[in-house]
Amino acid sequence: MKPDELRGHLDALILAVLEKEALHGYAIMEELGKLSSGAIDLPTGTLYPGLRRLERIGYLRSSWSTVGGRQRRTYELTSAGRRALADERSAWQRFTSVIGAVLDPSATHT
Repeated sequence: MKPDELRGHLDALILAVLEKEALHGYAIMEELGKLSSGAIDLPTGTLYPGLRRLERIGYLRSSWSTVGGRQRRTYELTSAGRRALADERSAWQRFTSVIGAVLDPSATHT
């Protein structure tokens, strides 16, 4: 998927990946790729501004650590980030239900 196709959903994807554990940027990109079977392959120029924005608004916090002699910034969800993720999931369910009802009216939607 192209980054443009993810517009409006990137924040939710980042928050979801960080729900289980704190990760550094490259690990976040790898996890997005793994969970999407390779469909999501974000350039760093898309991911890192998103991480900084989410940290600035209080959904993430970061800390520096040294791994293998290299400095890495690790990101984790805050309680506000967990609430935002729950809101994003609810919005996504409503969105897919409404769009699904229009695009595939023969299917049963809840």
